[in-house]
Amino acid sequence: MPSQKNTLIVLLGPTGVGKTALSIHLANRFGSPIVSCDSRQFYREMSIGTAKPTPNELSLAEHHFVGHISVTDRYSCGMFELDALNKIEEIFSTNQIALMVGGSMLYIDAVCKGIDDFPTPDPALRKELHALLENEGIEGLRAQLKLLDPDYYSKVDLKNPQRILKGVEVSLQTGKPYSSFLKQKAKQRNFEIVTIGLNQPREELYERINQRVDEMVANGLVDEVRSLLPYRNLVALKTVGYTEIFEFLDGKISLEKAIELIKRNSRHYAKRQITWWQRDASINWFHPENVKEVEQFIEEQIQQSTV
Repeated sequence: MPSQKNTLIVLLGPTGVGKTALSIHLANRFGSPIVSCDSRQFYREMSIGTAKPTPNELSLAEHHFVGHISVTDRYSCGMFELDALNKIEEIFSTNQIALMVGGSMLYIDAVCKGIDDFPTPDPALRKELHALLENEGIEGLRAQLKLLDPDYYSKVDLKNPQRILKGVEVSLQTGKPYSSFLKQKAKQRNFEIVTIGLNQPREELYERINQRVDEMVANGLVDEVRSLLPYRNLVALKTVGYTEIFEFLDGKISLEKAIELIKRNSRHYAKRQITWWQRDASINWFHPENVKEVEQFIEEQIQQSTV
């Protein structure tokens, strides 16, 4: 008799699209814990500005990698790949279905396709680039990346200095565009992967994003960011929703302007996410309200996955 293969269901989509609600529904429907793949939600000190699941939502399904590290901890995409794969294998020991949910493109790719084999960093070059970042700000690195690797420049989060620095570093060290390393052959996993993408018309998505930002502010975003002022120079805090409020707390912009910028930058990030995933033909796209269609599709894929 054929038996069902272990299957990882990946639920992805742009920020604000509605992944949390559907993920809880699917976790209960298929009896699997949720492996979070949202790199901003890893940090226990960052909740409101990262739209972390609420205590009530966390109680409705078992979650992993939500608030499991501190903003002061060093944590990389490669470390997450190992941690997530270990957790997924642990889930498979009692369940043939695992569920991974998030919107962090590189982290999802790390689990599904593997981290690319990048060269060992050159300490002298890294020190030089860090000095450039400190002296000239992120603009200098952005300009270099645009020249060295326009493909990666068009997709990367331009507000994330570590991603920009990595792209410039690898491009300079190898003489090849950083993006060329991202196109290497995917590693084979010992489980099936079914990828569900959530998306909706741009006007709907942008309205959801705007409303969510307003809710964050109403729920205490300013106080959360104020509590993180001592850590503002850490990489984890250089992200949308935090950098804008830091500017407000510095007296450089009004709160109204900060809110406007968070909405705009969140919309821009959503656009970059969608652009990133458009290159992946394995993603099956659904409107977030089509819950039954998603369920049915997953069930059909699982039935076809036998050994």
